[in-house]
Amino acid sequence: MLVANGESDRMVPTKNSFELARRLPNADLVVYPDAGHGGIFQFHEQFVAEALDFLGR
Repeated sequence: MLVANGESDRMVPTKNSFELARRLPNADLVVYPDAGHGGIFQFHEQFVAEALDFLGR
């Protein structure tokens, strides 16, 4: 599973994403700097590349 979050997410606190990734086997965690809940939209090009890489494995 790919877990993605912004480092300043107020809706889903980033610490919860670290915990989720820790508990899921083979999970990858991506935390976008200076981003909130919309981190995947703020960093859309990076997110798409990371998602495609993850799905290609």
